Amino acid sequence: MPRGPALGTPQFSEPLRRERWRILHAVHDRVEEVAETAVEVMRAEIPSYALQDERFFDEVREQVLEHYRMQLAALAGDRDIAPEDLVFSRAAAMRRARAGFALEDWISAFRVGRQVMWDALLDCAGTSAEAQQAALSLVTPLMRYVDYASTHAAQAYVEYQQHVVADADRERRDLLDQLLVGVVPTRGPLFAAAQAYGIGPRSPMMAVVAVCVGDTRTGDLTSAENGYATSASISVAGPWAGRTLVVVRHGEVVAVPVVRAGMNAADICAHFEAVQQRLARDGTMLSMGISTVAQGACELPRAYQEARAALDLVPSEGGVAALPRLSPFDYLALRADDLARQLVDPRVRVLLEEDHRRGDTLAATIRAFAEADLNLRLAADRLRVHHNTAHYRLRRIEERTGRNPRRIADLLELLVALAIRDGAGEGGDCQ
Repeated sequence: MPRGPALGTPQFSEPLRRERWRILHAVHDRVEEVAETAVEVMRAEIPSYALQDERFFDEVREQVLEHYRMQLAALAGDRDIAPEDLVFSRAAAMRRARAGFALEDWISAFRVGRQVMWDALLDCAGTSAEAQQAALSLVTPLMRYVDYASTHAAQAYVEYQQHVVADADRERRDLLDQLLVGVVPTRGPLFAAAQAYGIGPRSPMMAVVAVCVGDTRTGDLTSAENGYATSASISVAGPWAGRTLVVVRHGEVVAVPVVRAGMNAADICAHFEAVQQRLARDGTMLSMGISTVAQGACELPRAYQEARAALDLVPSEGGVAALPRLSPFDYLALRADDLARQLVDPRVRVLLEEDHRRGDTLAATIRAFAEADLNLRLAADRLRVHHNTAHYRLRRIEERTGRNPRRIADLLELLVALAIRDGAGEGGDCQ
């Protein structure tokens, strides 16, 4: 920080200079009384200060006195202010930040101190015109001192908060690294951090992995800034605000929500899907994979690999693949490779592709027939078509593909082909 302002004023006339000196000398003689007044006003006007004990106010009184004596010396023209002169204030700012005081409370204390000092200067000035003019000449240098000192203190606050954030990030990463090898810390700061998130050796947990696939506002793809913004959004959202371990690592955001009492996997899937959709509306496009439940820390490595694998099921424009929402059949169909697609009978593939272009009437019939446990009349009712219409559709499917939907093996083959078609055509979106 550059050197502080020169607060002396040798350009004033001799009579005005004498009046200034008289006022400053009078305030100096009662500076301890002025400092005590400032402390009492702080106690009354700053709520967080009002809750503190006398030991705290002894320190505040000492700080106020130090500032007042420095101000008076500077106003008298005896010295300029340099950053090294405010080391005591910087240390106090660090202590306040460490104790959890808000920066605005610390700045409010400066405001109170300035006002009380100004009142004291006016009181000691008296009512003569020359005295009033001398007092007014002290306003600008007084304001400069307070601005300089408060800015210096605010810088100390910001530096401390950046240090705390960096430490917290490092602690979360270290905790996640241990969890991803199946170990819960048993002592020290990481043990305390795990407890704060409700994570124990047998806690049921899930793994969520998110990557940024684009930003509709800037066109940027994955970046550290996007990762930290996503991490912050996940951390503060919903009923688990601040209680879910969220870490940015290796280009991805990893969250480890604990399945707490009264919750289930569906609740967690819905929560993270809502986060993904909200961020998408704000312009951040995420691909998000959600694992099944890990029954304890020893299963979390498996859950993490599940969540990463689930990302392969998400379309390129982003979305959510939540494994607890998928049946084994759905999962296998979505994971089908090119060989599986080649194994689909060409007649079946051609029919389903044509049907898709025409509105998926036959595909809906196949699904409804399977869901109705091969009860054609029930399937027709659910499709809101006549029984004969449904019967005609099944006969047409059999004629075109050689597969009779009334036979379990043939119906299963048709369902698999349909799932593979949808997975390939829609990029594996399983929201």
